[in-house]
Amino acid sequence: MEKNMEARNQIFASIRRSKERGGVKSDPKAVEKRLAEHPSGLIPKRSQLEKAEQVNLFQKMAENVQASVVRLKSDREIPAAVSDYLAQKNLPARVKLSGDERLSNLPWSENASHISLLEGASGGDDLVSLAVSFAGIAETGTLVLHSGPKGPTTLNFLPETHMVVLRESDIVGAYEEAWARIRKQQADKGEEFLPRTVNMITGPSRTGDIEQTILLGAHGPHALHILMVADDA
Repeated sequence: MEKNMEARNQIFASIRRSKERGGVKSDPKAVEKRLAEHPSGLIPKRSQLEKAEQVNLFQKMAENVQASVVRLKSDREIPAAVSDYLAQKNLPARVKLSGDERLSNLPWSENASHISLLEGASGGDDLVSLAVSFAGIAETGTLVLHSGPKGPTTLNFLPETHMVVLRESDIVGAYEEAWARIRKQQADKGEEFLPRTVNMITGPSRTGDIEQTILLGAHGPHALHILMVADDA
């Protein structure tokens, strides 16, 4: 065991010497300082846009990776939009919701009374899930969802079809901005640490391992449908 550790340390030492760029050294105080200040990297120019342009860029990038996007004027349109999508894809009228009040308080009985709604984590037998995204990243069309009592992570991976509500005002330009929002949220709640799990989802699950042919649904949902709700909703 000691020989293995020694060889490992030698390898890492060699890598550090070859990659030395004046960054953080093996100084615990320097590491703590960097973690406390969490400096941002370079922000891509294509994400430094006005809000309306960021929203359009997000939709474009999401659709480029086989996610589908529908634009809604208000939360009240969500039940009808969910019903329409289920009908279009010939999916069962049964949806597992996250525990977010924004979903449970919707007027489901008015436009989607035929849909059976369940809440909580998925046990693996749910075909369709509906969750609320914490943020959207315009530069890559990526959704950001984090774990919590009202956001079971299993809903992001186990159902074959993943539906996500994203408010346009929650769309940011770059990844760094999303992390800053998470840190602020936790600080506002008096939480010292970040959520246990942060999932960044860019399109449906896919793989190109077999003859470099892209197959959807390899390690998670094979369909990602985004319900993008206007800021004034």
